[in-house]
Formats: sequence, structure tokens, C-alpha cells
Amino acid sequence: MLDIIFVLVTGAIAYHGLTFRDEEGESEIGHLLFGSIALLFCVRTLFVDIIGIF
Repeated sequence: MLDIIFVLVTGAIAYHGLTFRDEEGESEIGHLLFGSIALLFCVRTLFVDIIGIF
């Protein structure tokens, strides 16, 4: 259950970080960096801990 919650939270953080735009429509490097890190942890937890592929 904790893994599923972790995947949902990191997935939401990744989505926000990767789709965030400022007032001028530009993406910030900090949001992209932490969004991609969150996506990495989300996918790793999904495949390794929940599905058990690797």
C-alpha cells in the first residue's frame, strides 16, 4: 500500500514539475530537474516494487 501511495505522490510531483510554466510561458530548470527526478523514482518503484519486472 505504501508503494502505491509513493508512486501516486511522485507521479503528481513529476507531472507538476514537467508541465509547469511561468508567467511568460517558459519552463524553469529547477522544476524540470526535480520533475524528472520524481519521474525516475516513480517509474523505478512502479516497475521494481509493484510489478516486479526487474
